[in-house]
Amino acid sequence: MMANRALQHECGLMGALAHDGRDIVEAVYLGLYALQHRGQEGAGIVSRSRTKTRVHRGLGLVGDIFTPKSMAYLAGHMAIGHNRYATHGRSTKLRNVQPLLVDYKGGKLAIAHNGTVVNARQLRRQMEGLGSIFQTTTDSELVLHLAARSRAPDVVARLCEALAEIEGAYTMLAMNEECLIGYRDPGGWRPLVVGRNGAVWLVASETCALDILGAELVREVGAGEMVILRPGREPEWHQVFPPAEPLSQCIFEHIYFSRPDSRVFGESVDRIRRRLGAALARRHPAAADIVIAVPDSSNGAALGYAMESGTPFEFGLIRNHYVGRTFIQPKQTGRTHAVRVKFNAVCDVLAGRRVVVVDDSIVRGTTSRRLVQFLRTAGAREVHFRVSSPPVRHPCFYGIDTPTWDELIANGRTVEAIRSFIGATSLGYLSAEDLLDSVTHPEDYCLACFTGHYPTEIPVPERAGATTPRTRAE
Repeated sequence: MMANRALQHECGLMGALAHDGRDIVEAVYLGLYALQHRGQEGAGIVSRSRTKTRVHRGLGLVGDIFTPKSMAYLAGHMAIGHNRYATHGRSTKLRNVQPLLVDYKGGKLAIAHNGTVVNARQLRRQMEGLGSIFQTTTDSELVLHLAARSRAPDVVARLCEALAEIEGAYTMLAMNEECLIGYRDPGGWRPLVVGRNGAVWLVASETCALDILGAELVREVGAGEMVILRPGREPEWHQVFPPAEPLSQCIFEHIYFSRPDSRVFGESVDRIRRRLGAALARRHPAAADIVIAVPDSSNGAALGYAMESGTPFEFGLIRNHYVGRTFIQPKQTGRTHAVRVKFNAVCDVLAGRRVVVVDDSIVRGTTSRRLVQFLRTAGAREVHFRVSSPPVRHPCFYGIDTPTWDELIANGRTVEAIRSFIGATSLGYLSAEDLLDSVTHPEDYCLACFTGHYPTEIPVPERAGATTPRTRAE
């Protein structure tokens, strides 16, 4: 994407508030641990005790950042946390790790968000022209500046004024000395759920963060809706802005990003992935001996393919779980090195066999090419590559790390050309129609990275001969 835009995020959010005053920092820590798949470059927690607001942030994984000493320091009855995933090929700096915490005329305010602000560059230039000084390159800081400038009487009203100027795809957590606030944009791009475990209320990006705590799902935060948690009071729900019609829920949450044991946008992620695999088997059958997955995000789709086709499912690739997700590595060099150590082939399973390998997507093509080489080296006689999503032909401007048009292998290339590049015997993608048939409310999903029909105005593409992409309304 454009190098001069603010960093975008597909991150994990976790918040907790205890009505009985107990320490809930461990709950936020465990929630972030469950959401580690949403961001692996940095994490942070801001907590509030009876008299103090404290913050601890670091680079790396949750389990490495938070030690017993830092957890004891953070002890409090209210906290928000964040796992960071930065895109655009830039490395993370500690100053960009969230939540961000500031002192302003209204007291202390902490903010963390998941997603991106489409008009961030415009807002930032306007505020810099008025004298604002920015410490980070994150979109979250824009909200802090806008809220601080507001003359509204309380933090909720200030945030609502700030959000009225923001356009984009995001969820957000905010916290001051008195309350914890969760918000989801009117398009509903990113998931946000509220749960409860006795006297503890929780807000999280996915339900798997509730499950690890034994909490029950209360409900999703609706599009354009805000939930306010205060000690000793029931949650307050406010429809801040009307939900978009239709919504623009990110279909990639089901394809790749969310954990299979989560319920996202009201549906089981695992069940949808199995439907995608079954549809893929019907559309692109293959004469093969076994079906294998590219673990772990493709396991459900591969199982669905195997069950629908009647071809046995096998474990042909073993993933090293101490290596992060290659798709969300911010630099191409990081992705390349990660591929080399992330997977290994099971030769006894693959040798001499015709193999269907199911993956969730092909973005740049480098990972797929390496995987096909692995399988052939391990003795696979044929490698039939099947993808449980359509070709990714267009960048995402709403928080997913799909890069520029020129870096996307499906942009301007035929399926046959892609097959030749990755070295597969055959290649088949799921159609957009099959993708939408696999969800309950297909009208409420954004498929811009596949179709080029963007739900909002986006920056003019930076490539020779490019035209401004169409919006979905057109």
